[in-house]
Amino acid sequence: MQTPRAWLDVRLDGKVALVTGASSGLGHACALALAEAGADVAVASRSLDHLAEVCRAPRSHGRRAFPVAVDARDVSQIRRMADTVQAHFGRIDILVNSAGLNIPQPALEVTEEAWDTVLDTNVKGLFFCCQAVGRSMVAQRSGRIVNIGSTMGLVGLADRAACCASKGAVTQLTKVLAIEWAPYNVTVNAVAPTFVETPLTRPFFENLPGFREEVLRRIPLGRLGLPEEVAAAVVFLASDAARMITGVTLPVDGGSTAW
Repeated sequence: MQTPRAWLDVRLDGKVALVTGASSGLGHACALALAEAGADVAVASRSLDHLAEVCRAPRSHGRRAFPVAVDARDVSQIRRMADTVQAHFGRIDILVNSAGLNIPQPALEVTEEAWDTVLDTNVKGLFFCCQAVGRSMVAQRSGRIVNIGSTMGLVGLADRAACCASKGAVTQLTKVLAIEWAPYNVTVNAVAPTFVETPLTRPFFENLPGFREEVLRRIPLGRLGLPEEVAAAVVFLASDAARMITGVTLPVDGGSTAW
């Protein structure tokens, strides 16, 4: 039997990954999965308080882990984060943009403050993280960027005007950056999860009557996603097994966008 080529193995040994929004939820799951696949990881969030715990698991797998504070709405902090991680590890091979939030409001009640908070975090912050890290990736002529989008960037959902607008922007930004940076062997992709039960989404499932049932009705596989399932897609897109894939938004959604 012919031996599979090495690049078909979904491994990240020797790579350095930076994950934003890594203190909990999808970002935490992505950081752990990247480390389990062999990458050293820098984990970023607004506060360092929870990052010591996040770093513990990668270190238990023999990987280096480095915490860094950043407010993803502040461009100067984003640039400082990128420079700090670059100085610490000497390079950044993988960027996972997981920082994001959602403030559900009916369209007629969306406030300017809520709109700006969602768009500044989900779009502005994500773009300038891509730009800051993309500069070094272009210079080293290699890199993998994976943006955490959402099925709400592909289909509409009531009471989510700001979130749907922001995640739609993530889908389009992913395409533009993929085109611009392809000549430098930098791929840019996104994953679009359906609802996953995390600290961010749990209050909706616990406090809104009928919300869980309505969400599950829209997912053909009949269950919520798991953070580890989103992280598995991220690891694949960050690996050489996906080296011919760029500009793609991959739904991890149990079929919910197939309707």
